[in-house]
Amino acid sequence: MSNKPVKSARRGLMVVLSSPSGAGKTTLTRKLLAENPDMAMSVSATTRGARPGEADGQDYYFISKDRFAHMVDEDEFLEHAKVFDNFYGTPRAPVEAALSEGRDIVFDIDWQGAQQLTQAAGDDLVKIFILPPSMSELEARLKSRAQDSDAVIAKRMSKSEAEISHWAEYDYVIVNEDIEMAMEELRTIVAAERLARRRQPWLGGFVKRLTSGG
Repeated sequence: MSNKPVKSARRGLMVVLSSPSGAGKTTLTRKLLAENPDMAMSVSATTRGARPGEADGQDYYFISKDRFAHMVDEDEFLEHAKVFDNFYGTPRAPVEAALSEGRDIVFDIDWQGAQQLTQAAGDDLVKIFILPPSMSELEARLKSRAQDSDAVIAKRMSKSEAEISHWAEYDYVIVNEDIEMAMEELRTIVAAERLARRRQPWLGGFVKRLTSGG
């Protein structure tokens, strides 16, 4: 009989990525998901209507404001917020089901959502903040996207300073000067967190057998 340890499924991770707009968070998220087929993006519930091409349960869970309010009252969200005239939230049940099955969930949320997730599920959380190498580079990246007017870019730049001020609330910080280097750092973080002792429930039984001569 082999005396090698028999590993059981680990507990999944909640991988939170936050950054100011233009720092590269979306690119890193897409690369991470592409490299990890067993990893999924968190799907939020929202009270806004579906846009062309959006599918219920894939892009968002589209629900009524009454249903959203009921879910808040029943503590069915890990985090939720009002954005302009609509509400957004992360349903608790599908995330907890995924974690218990050893699957990792990625969250693309801001610092406020990260704070709420910390209170709701701190032990399962890995919080990563993405910084640009400089503010001038951040502005250049926003302009190179050619998606926003100068006024919108100026607004995003103004907001970025407030967002960056929360960097110290995160477990890890990646300075995205080069996307491939940043991606390698992200891979390293995820790999290390997957091996954390608290996420390896099989270790207790293995060590007991190990020390008893089993």
